[in-house]
Amino acid sequence: MFQAEHTALDSSVLVLNKYYAAVRVVSARRAFCLLFKDIAEIVAVEDSQFQSYSFESWRELSIFRAKYEREHRDWIRCVRFELEVPRIIRLMFYDRLPRTNVKFTRRNIYARDHNRCQYCGKRFPSSELSLDHVVPRSQGGETTWTNIVCACVKCNVRKGGQRPGEAGMRLVAEPVKPKHSPLITVQLTSEKYASWKQFLNAAYWNVELRD
Repeated sequence: MFQAEHTALDSSVLVLNKYYAAVRVVSARRAFCLLFKDIAEIVAVEDSQFQSYSFESWRELSIFRAKYEREHRDWIRCVRFELEVPRIIRLMFYDRLPRTNVKFTRRNIYARDHNRCQYCGKRFPSSELSLDHVVPRSQGGETTWTNIVCACVKCNVRKGGQRPGEAGMRLVAEPVKPKHSPLITVQLTSEKYASWKQFLNAAYWNVELRD
Protein backbone atom coordinates (compact mmCIF):
# COMPACT_ATOMS: atom_id res chain seq x y z
CA MET A 1 0.00 0.00 0.00
CA PHE A 2 2.78 2.41 0.92
CA GLN A 3 5.55 3.74 -1.26
CA ALA A 4 7.96 5.19 1.27
CA GLU A 5 11.55 5.91 2.05
CA HIS A 6 13.10 3.21 4.19
CA THR A 7 13.88 5.72 6.93
CA ALA A 8 10.26 6.89 7.23
CA LEU A 9 8.81 3.44 7.89
CA ASP A 10 11.65 2.74 10.31
CA SER A 11 11.10 5.93 12.31
CA SER A 12 10.61 5.35 16.02
CA VAL A 13 7.16 5.62 17.58
CA LEU A 14 6.56 5.70 21.33
CA VAL A 15 3.82 3.34 22.50
CA LEU A 16 1.69 4.17 25.55
CA ASN A 17 -0.66 1.86 27.43
CA LYS A 18 -4.31 2.81 28.00
CA TYR A 19 -3.29 4.90 31.02
CA TYR A 20 -0.73 6.91 29.00
CA ALA A 21 2.28 5.17 30.53
CA ALA A 22 5.16 4.52 28.10
CA VAL A 23 5.66 0.80 27.52
CA ARG A 24 7.88 0.39 24.45
CA VAL A 25 9.18 1.88 21.21
CA VAL A 26 8.28 0.38 17.83
CA SER A 27 8.91 1.22 14.19
CA ALA A 28 6.42 3.33 12.25
CA ARG A 29 5.65 0.20 10.19
CA ARG A 30 4.55 -1.65 13.33
CA ALA A 31 2.66 1.39 14.62
CA PHE A 32 0.56 1.60 11.45
CA CYS A 33 -0.30 -2.09 11.75
CA LEU A 34 -1.68 -1.42 15.24
CA LEU A 35 -3.64 1.58 13.96
CA PHE A 36 -5.14 -0.40 11.07
CA LYS A 37 -6.40 -3.01 13.54
CA ASP A 38 -8.17 -0.28 15.55
CA ILE A 39 -6.38 -1.28 18.75
CA ALA A 40 -4.40 1.95 18.93
CA GLU A 41 -4.94 5.65 18.44
CA ILE A 42 -2.52 8.46 17.68
CA VAL A 43 -1.58 10.89 20.44
CA ALA A 44 -0.20 14.27 19.43
CA VAL A 45 1.16 16.91 21.78
CA GLU A 46 -0.09 20.31 20.64
CA ASP A 47 0.53 23.44 22.72
CA SER A 48 1.33 21.24 25.76
CA GLN A 49 -2.02 19.47 25.45
CA PHE A 50 -2.79 15.94 24.24
CA GLN A 51 -4.96 15.39 21.18
CA SER A 52 -6.17 11.94 20.10
CA TYR A 53 -6.68 10.93 16.47
CA SER A 54 -8.09 7.91 14.73
CA PHE A 55 -6.36 6.78 11.57
CA GLU A 56 -8.94 8.57 9.42
CA SER A 57 -8.77 11.88 11.30
CA TRP A 58 -4.95 11.67 11.21
CA ARG A 59 -5.10 11.16 7.45
CA GLU A 60 -7.17 14.34 7.10
CA LEU A 61 -4.75 16.27 9.30
CA SER A 62 -1.83 14.91 7.27
CA ILE A 63 -3.33 16.23 4.03
CA PHE A 64 -3.46 19.72 5.57
CA ARG A 65 0.04 19.54 7.04
CA ALA A 66 1.49 18.22 3.80
CA LYS A 67 0.47 21.51 2.20
CA TYR A 68 1.35 23.95 4.96
CA GLU A 69 3.49 22.32 7.69
CA ARG A 70 5.87 19.85 6.04
CA GLU A 71 9.09 20.67 7.91
CA HIS A 72 10.43 18.57 10.80
CA ARG A 73 8.05 15.69 10.05
CA ASP A 74 8.47 12.25 8.48
CA TRP A 75 6.19 11.40 5.56
CA ILE A 76 4.94 8.25 3.87
CA ARG A 77 3.77 8.65 0.28
CA CYS A 78 0.60 6.73 -0.46
CA VAL A 79 -1.13 6.39 -3.83
CA ARG A 80 -3.43 9.41 -3.42
CA PHE A 81 -2.02 11.31 -0.46
CA GLU A 82 0.88 11.67 1.95
CA LEU A 83 0.63 10.43 5.52
CA GLU A 84 2.59 11.90 8.40
CA VAL A 85 4.37 9.41 10.64
CA PRO A 86 3.05 9.83 14.21
CA ARG A 87 5.47 10.15 17.11
CA ILE A 88 3.21 8.57 19.76
CA ILE A 89 0.39 6.02 19.75
CA ARG A 90 -1.75 4.68 22.60
CA LEU A 91 -2.94 1.09 22.97
CA MET A 92 -6.57 1.51 23.97
CA PHE A 93 -7.00 -1.89 25.66
CA TYR A 94 -3.49 -2.60 27.04
CA ASP A 95 -2.93 -1.76 30.71
CA ARG A 96 0.37 -3.45 31.57
CA LEU A 97 3.42 -1.48 32.72
CA PRO A 98 6.84 -1.58 31.00
CA ARG A 99 9.42 -4.18 31.88
CA THR A 100 12.30 -2.99 34.01
CA ASN A 101 15.10 -4.91 32.28
CA VAL A 102 17.01 -3.30 29.38
CA LYS A 103 17.37 -5.79 26.52
CA PHE A 104 20.91 -6.91 25.74
CA THR A 105 20.99 -6.21 21.99
CA ARG A 106 23.51 -4.95 19.47
CA ARG A 107 21.47 -1.77 18.96
CA ASN A 108 21.43 -1.01 22.68
CA ILE A 109 25.18 -1.58 22.98
CA TYR A 110 25.85 0.80 20.09
CA ALA A 111 23.53 3.36 21.69
CA ARG A 112 25.15 2.95 25.12
CA ASP A 113 28.59 3.57 23.62
CA HIS A 114 27.27 6.37 21.36
CA ASN A 115 28.71 4.62 18.29
CA ARG A 116 32.17 5.40 19.65
CA CYS A 117 35.07 2.94 19.55
CA GLN A 118 35.86 2.33 23.20
CA TYR A 119 39.58 2.11 22.47
CA CYS A 120 40.43 5.01 20.14
CA GLY A 121 37.41 7.14 21.09
CA LYS A 122 36.37 7.94 17.52
CA ARG A 123 32.76 7.80 16.32
CA PHE A 124 31.82 5.51 13.41
CA PRO A 125 28.67 4.47 11.53
CA SER A 126 27.23 1.25 12.94
CA SER A 127 28.29 -0.59 9.79
CA GLU A 128 31.94 0.22 10.58
CA LEU A 129 31.83 -0.95 14.20
CA SER A 130 32.12 -4.40 15.72
CA LEU A 131 31.55 -5.75 19.21
CA ASP A 132 34.61 -6.73 21.22
CA HIS A 133 34.98 -8.87 24.32
CA VAL A 134 37.15 -6.84 26.72
CA VAL A 135 38.30 -10.05 28.35
CA PRO A 136 38.57 -12.40 25.35
CA ARG A 137 36.42 -15.50 25.30
CA SER A 138 39.62 -17.53 24.99
CA GLN A 139 40.49 -16.22 28.48
CA GLY A 140 37.08 -16.92 29.96
CA GLY A 141 35.42 -13.63 29.06
CA GLU A 142 31.62 -13.69 28.98
CA THR A 143 29.15 -12.09 26.57
CA THR A 144 27.65 -9.62 29.04
CA TRP A 145 26.98 -5.87 29.36
CA THR A 146 30.16 -5.45 31.41
CA ASN A 147 32.44 -7.29 28.98
CA ILE A 148 31.22 -6.12 25.56
CA VAL A 149 32.14 -2.79 23.95
CA CYS A 150 32.06 -1.19 20.52
CA ALA A 151 35.34 -1.27 18.64
CA CYS A 152 36.42 -0.08 15.21
CA VAL A 153 38.02 -2.59 12.85
CA LYS A 154 41.53 -1.16 13.32
CA CYS A 155 41.39 -1.34 17.12
CA ASN A 156 39.74 -4.76 17.11
CA VAL A 157 42.50 -6.16 14.91
CA ARG A 158 45.19 -4.53 17.06
CA LYS A 159 43.73 -5.93 20.27
CA GLY A 160 43.19 -9.42 18.83
CA GLY A 161 42.78 -12.11 21.49
CA GLN A 162 44.38 -10.05 24.24
CA ARG A 163 43.12 -8.00 27.15
CA PRO A 164 43.41 -4.23 26.64
CA GLY A 165 46.44 -3.91 28.94
CA GLU A 166 48.20 -6.76 27.16
CA ALA A 167 47.75 -4.93 23.85
CA GLY A 168 48.88 -1.58 25.29
CA MET A 169 45.34 -0.18 25.01
CA ARG A 170 42.91 1.46 27.42
CA LEU A 171 39.14 1.66 27.51
CA VAL A 172 37.51 5.06 27.05
CA ALA A 173 34.93 4.06 29.68
CA GLU A 174 34.23 0.93 31.68
CA PRO A 175 31.27 -0.97 30.16
CA VAL A 176 28.22 -1.10 32.41
CA LYS A 177 24.67 -2.37 32.17
CA PRO A 178 22.47 0.70 31.51
CA LYS A 179 19.73 1.50 34.00
CA HIS A 180 17.66 3.12 31.25
CA SER A 181 17.08 2.29 27.59
CA PRO A 182 20.05 3.78 25.72
CA LEU A 183 18.14 4.40 22.50
CA ILE A 184 15.58 6.53 24.33
CA THR A 185 18.38 8.76 25.63
CA VAL A 186 19.83 9.11 22.13
CA GLN A 187 16.48 9.93 20.52
CA LEU A 188 15.53 12.55 23.08
CA THR A 189 18.42 14.68 21.83
CA SER A 190 16.49 15.06 18.56
CA GLU A 191 13.90 17.84 18.38
CA LYS A 192 11.47 15.64 16.46
CA TYR A 193 11.06 13.39 19.50
CA ALA A 194 10.54 16.27 21.93
CA SER A 195 6.91 15.25 22.47
CA TRP A 196 8.12 12.01 24.13
CA LYS A 197 9.49 13.90 27.12
CA GLN A 198 6.06 14.50 28.61
CA PHE A 199 5.55 10.74 28.93
CA LEU A 200 9.07 9.75 29.96
CA ASN A 201 9.45 10.92 33.53
CA ALA A 202 11.64 9.12 36.03
CA ALA A 203 9.08 6.33 36.46
CA TYR A 204 9.21 5.35 32.78
CA TRP A 205 12.87 5.73 31.80
CA ASN A 206 13.27 1.96 31.50
CA VAL A 207 11.09 1.58 28.41
CA GLU A 208 11.62 -1.71 26.58
CA LEU A 209 12.63 -1.34 22.96
CA ARG A 210 11.69 -3.84 20.28
CA ASP A 211 14.19 -4.70 17.55
